[in-house]
Amino acid sequence: MKRVAAFLCAFMLCATVAMAAPITFKLGHIAEPENPYGQGADYFAKLVKERSKGSIEIKVYPSSQLGNQRDLVEGLTLGTVDMTLTGTAVLGNFIPEVSLFDLPFLFRDVQHAYKALDTVGMELCKKGEQRGMVTLAIWENGIRHMTNNVRPIVTPADMKGLKFRVMEQPVYIEMMKALGASPTPMAMSELYTALQKGVIDGQENPLAHIATKRFYEVQKFLSLSAHTYAPEPVLISTRAWKKLSKEQQDLMRKAAEDTRDWQRALCRTLEGKFLDTIKASGKCQVNDNVDKKAFAEQTRSVWAIYSKRFGDANIKAVLAIQ
Repeated sequence: MKRVAAFLCAFMLCATVAMAAPITFKLGHIAEPENPYGQGADYFAKLVKERSKGSIEIKVYPSSQLGNQRDLVEGLTLGTVDMTLTGTAVLGNFIPEVSLFDLPFLFRDVQHAYKALDTVGMELCKKGEQRGMVTLAIWENGIRHMTNNVRPIVTPADMKGLKFRVMEQPVYIEMMKALGASPTPMAMSELYTALQKGVIDGQENPLAHIATKRFYEVQKFLSLSAHTYAPEPVLISTRAWKKLSKEQQDLMRKAAEDTRDWQRALCRTLEGKFLDTIKASGKCQVNDNVDKKAFAEQTRSVWAIYSKRFGDANIKAVLAIQ
């Protein structure tokens, strides 16, 4: 009997230790740690650990350590990746309707973007649950601008013949075609070297990426085109999501939403600092005289392609938001 009692005590002790072990998720993204959404990932992980009293831990892997964006999203659908941050441009390959948010010159300003993403955007992202991923909130990558090594870009005519890196997404490919440039899909991890070696002439990204990934070191001209706004959804695989209780799921979602608000404010604060870094380098000429109206008119044909595939309802819903 004593042996049985000792065995039961040992068993219960092991069970208690096992129950106390934290649930650990890996979160991969492609940004540098100092990037605003890289900082957002760290802030989110801290919030979750604090609010869950250590029962949930999120380990963040920046700088493409777990793969490029497409690899990470594919991993979510297969259940081999726990969490990721990715642009809607890449997510659009898995949830085509979210490509809406990459249409050029869609938003009036960032406040319009925030309201649209938190309503229409979150509703469209629910379609991802059928593909094995849950969207917790939509953070920010930033306002995208163009850099190149050939000439300053002021009008659409300046884009003609330039070989531009784009994400592997139809909206960006068609946008470059509409501008007369040659789109070249390429992973972010390959971009610096491709620019340095002259494999491509230019690229487009938010100031955060241009500064923290130091693209300005290998580009002569930065044109503040503000042609698209780049959202950054935070995603968790349904396999990982189901490991959590309802209370833990609510905690994770609230932490993601609170981080969203903190991270968006951080983006607005850091934009000027990133631009100052680029200017201070003396390596990249900055021009803010881009004819945005002409660019918007030249790329409106891209809207027609999206409308043909999915109809006008989602575009109208976004445009109607005040």
